[in-house]
Amino acid sequence: MTDTLPRAAMPAPRRARRRATPLAGALALLVAVAGCTGGDDSGPGTTDAGSPATVTVTGPLCDVLPSGSEPGNPASLVDQPADRALGWIPVLTTFEAAVRASGMATELTGTQPVTILAPTDDAFAAKFSRTNLDELLLKDTEKLRGLLREHVVTGALPVAELVSAGTVTTLAGTRLTVTGQGQGARVDDEADLVCADYQAVRARIHVIDHVLGSLPTTANGDDHPAH
Repeated sequence: MTDTLPRAAMPAPRRARRRATPLAGALALLVAVAGCTGGDDSGPGTTDAGSPATVTVTGPLCDVLPSGSEPGNPASLVDQPADRALGWIPVLTTFEAAVRASGMATELTGTQPVTILAPTDDAFAAKFSRTNLDELLLKDTEKLRGLLREHVVTGALPVAELVSAGTVTTLAGTRLTVTGQGQGARVDDEADLVCADYQAVRARIHVIDHVLGSLPTTANGDDHPAH
């Protein structure tokens, strides 16, 4: 039986060794609220049988993400619901906050397995201005939910199966083309899978380096970018 701790008491995952992207004001607010009101989140650990799972992730970003026995290592996430597993991958703070703000957690943790193509914090910073990101997180949550649905595919597909399929359809109904690239993959000739094949309960999580979907890029507008 795994211990349950409030999110604020959970050990912080090791941050990537590259420069972390500062959070937008709305994102910081969402994180603070979660710390005060979060339920009894189960911290990553071993399987119920007490023996650690074996999970292999691939991609250039994996080397700077938690590994071995560190909190948030890939093997420790296999018994976590997808929304909680996202919170233990240190480059996905914006995506995880967006999942909470939009109510997408119910679609990621249902009985239907899913594949999550999760953009990094840097990808969000390159896509949206600070003001635009704040509006999505605090006001335009339906639009935000639509954006996230363009990053979720039915079926928990490892990277090899994504490449084999060639095309996949998102929950938003958009079709994505997937091509092999070394041991990884490229989606719609826009996003690379930079750390693929995290496993969670009924889910595969692939970290990508670009925000997909049809929302306009605002980071290069008159507003200050999110980073």
